[in-house]
Amino acid sequence: MSVLRGVRVLVVENDDMNAMLLELQLVHAGAAVVGPVGEVQDALQLIQDDAPDIAVLDYRLGNGQTSEPVARLLSERGIPFVLATGVASGSIPSGFERGVILTKPYLSEELVGALSRARQLSGASS
Repeated sequence: MSVLRGVRVLVVENDDMNAMLLELQLVHAGAAVVGPVGEVQDALQLIQDDAPDIAVLDYRLGNGQTSEPVARLLSERGIPFVLATGVASGSIPSGFERGVILTKPYLSEELVGALSRARQLSGASS
C-alpha cells in the first residue's frame, strides 16, 4: 500500500505504543513520518520549522493538554489534519471542524481513507 507515497505526515500522539503503531501504519502506506511528538509545544515548533503536508492528532495529550492549539495552527496554515480519538464526536470542540474525525480503534485502511479525505477536502492532491 503506497497511497501516501512521499506525503509528510506529522504525528501528534503522547502514548508511545499508539505513536509507534501509527508510525508503522503510515510508513506501510508510503508516508514520510514527521515526529511523533506528544507535546503541544513540540508540534507547534515542527509546524513552524518544517510544515508537514498533513497531520494526525490525538485529542488528549499528556499533562492535561489537548491538541486544540495544534489544530488551530494547522487550520490557519491550510494544512489538513485527521483527529484520531476515542472521545465521543459530540464532545469534540469546534476548533476541530476543519479536520476529519477518526474514531479509535481503527484499521490501517480507515486511517489511510481518513487522510485521503482530509487532503481532498483541503484541495491537496491525493
